[in-house]
Amino acid sequence: MATIVRPAKSIIERERTFFFIMAIAMAFVLVAGFSFNLVAGRSSFARPLIFHAHAVVYFGWVVLFVLQNGLVATGSIALHRRLGLLALGWIPVMVVLGIAMTLNSVRTQGGPPFFDMNEFLFGNALGILAFAGIALGGIAMRKRSDWHRRLMFCAMASITGPGFGRLLPMPFLIPWGWWLASVVFPLIFPIIGMIADKRRNGIVHKAWFVGIAVLIGSQLLADAIAYSPAGISITQSVVAGTPGADRGMRAHFP
Repeated sequence: MATIVRPAKSIIERERTFFFIMAIAMAFVLVAGFSFNLVAGRSSFARPLIFHAHAVVYFGWVVLFVLQNGLVATGSIALHRRLGLLALGWIPVMVVLGIAMTLNSVRTQGGPPFFDMNEFLFGNALGILAFAGIALGGIAMRKRSDWHRRLMFCAMASITGPGFGRLLPMPFLIPWGWWLASVVFPLIFPIIGMIADKRRNGIVHKAWFVGIAVLIGSQLLADAIAYSPAGISITQSVVAGTPGADRGMRAHFP
């Protein structure tokens, strides 16, 4: 019996270690991106309150995500489950602040200049909702740890876009910048997860396909809305009478 149990434990431990390492890697992308913004002088602490609230809540999620994976990797499952209750209250706050920041960005400056304004408005909003949907799905599947950890992983990967966007030479990536920063590069993490599954277990878990489908699907839907006459009209209405209305709809080199 010992010869059967030992390999099974080894696979579980390897998987938990992998998810912890990948949690740190995703956190690193976000921390590096925002730190680079500060060093480059593109951001500062002299910002309105909403910026600080957004930073605290979103980086709080990053800390919680890394901590949760660390607890699982070290076998502290009971504490992991108790802390997991925080996520239920945290996610709605992230959605509200994320959409509020998106509106603030397009109204004060038209959004980042290297994105089409309408694509940024709808892509960011639906991306945040996709994150919430995947994360809440992961919480709902918490009794199925195989699904739970992979869906939470995909949810975290889906919000690494702002980190990549601050590290990549975005002005030179027009007009593909939004998809590269928000979809292509974040998908690197789930793809690594799929490869790890295949090497470790011999099969790729279905949860990866669900997470990836939601991430890509949300952005396809966002573009379909953003570039429709209704989407353009809504974008114009959102920025009407604000400084954001002074920039054109299309992305431009800053």
